[in-house]
Amino acid sequence: MTSTTFDPLRYDNGLIARLDMLRTTAGRFPLSLIELGMRLAVGVTFFRSGMNKLESFDTAINLFRDEYRLPLLPPEIAAYMGTTVELGAPVLLVLGVFARLGAAALLTMTLVIQFLVYPENWPEHLMWASILAYVLSRGAGKLSIDRLVAFNLFGRK
Repeated sequence: MTSTTFDPLRYDNGLIARLDMLRTTAGRFPLSLIELGMRLAVGVTFFRSGMNKLESFDTAINLFRDEYRLPLLPPEIAAYMGTTVELGAPVLLVLGVFARLGAAALLTMTLVIQFLVYPENWPEHLMWASILAYVLSRGAGKLSIDRLVAFNLFGRK
């Protein structure tokens, strides 16, 4: 008499095969598209905020004076700096031109927002910071002007 033991990995080969096929298929999705999507998500968020400030700059100054209350900076200077970063850095990030510089600027802004303005919004800030830290540490990816320039000038991939 032979005894058989239950092996959960062999129990339903159909399910295991389908899960493995799903993992393999998902692994084929181009990382460059994921990186572009991440850059777009964060870049558009900050750019829209900058456009709102630009469209009603007096309101932006009042926000910096009454709600944001950043230490060490007069509200007018903080509003100009914030608007400039929110309009310039996302363009760098999305196009992938000096993307690490754009990511560093937006990551710094995210940390200021998190610790000095809206600490209760930490889940959203964590998402932005994670994406920006990825770009800062790894670059913009294959779908970027940075990559195109590096390839043409230095023959690097």
